[in-house]
Amino acid sequence: MKTPIVKVFSGSDVQRHLPEVARLRITVFREFPYLYDGDMEYEQKYLSTYTESPDSVIAIAFDEDKVIGASTAVPLQHEPQEVQQPFLDHQIDPVQVFYLGESVLLQEYRGQGIGVRFFEQREAHARRLGEFQWYAFCAVQRSSSHPRCPQNYEPLDRFWNHRGYHKHPELHTTFTWQDLDEDTQTPKPMTFWLKPCS
Repeated sequence: MKTPIVKVFSGSDVQRHLPEVARLRITVFREFPYLYDGDMEYEQKYLSTYTESPDSVIAIAFDEDKVIGASTAVPLQHEPQEVQQPFLDHQIDPVQVFYLGESVLLQEYRGQGIGVRFFEQREAHARRLGEFQWYAFCAVQRSSSHPRCPQNYEPLDRFWNHRGYHKHPELHTTFTWQDLDEDTQTPKPMTFWLKPCS
C-alpha cells in the first residue's frame, strides 16, 4: 500500500469529489460517537455549502485513486444559523471565525498523521484568506455509558488539545440526525472547540 497523499480543493473545484466524500461521511459517521444513519440525498445537499462558498476548502486523502479521507472547512458566516448563533450569543462575530466542519478517515488509515495534515491544511487555508481570529469546530456529546460505546473507545479530546484547541462548553448548539437505533431524527447536543488564529 502506497502512502496516502492529501490534496486541497476550494470553492467550485470540490464539486466533482462530493459523491465520494458523501459516501465516506456515511461510512465513518456510522461509528460511535455519531451513530449516523445517513443517506446520499441529504449528504450531497449538506455538502453543497462547500461548493457555494468561494472561500471553502476540502482536504481529501487519496490512496492512489481511492478517496480514504476528507476534511472540510468554510467561513462561519456561510454556515446555517444554528452554527452561528452560539457565537453571536457570546459576542463573537461569525465573520471572525473559520469553521472546521468535520474530518472523516477510514479506520485502517488512522494513526498515520493524516488527521494532523487535515488540521494543518485547513488552518493554512484560513491564514491565506487572512481575516479570521478563531478556528472552531464542534463535536457531539455522548455519554461513555452509551450502549453503543465501544469498550476501547478513546475520545479525540487529547488529540484536539495537542493541536491547540480547547473545549468551550458555553458555546453549544444542537444538530439533528437519525441514529442507527432510531426511527426518526432527533436533536443531538454539540459543543464547540476553539483555537486562536496565529
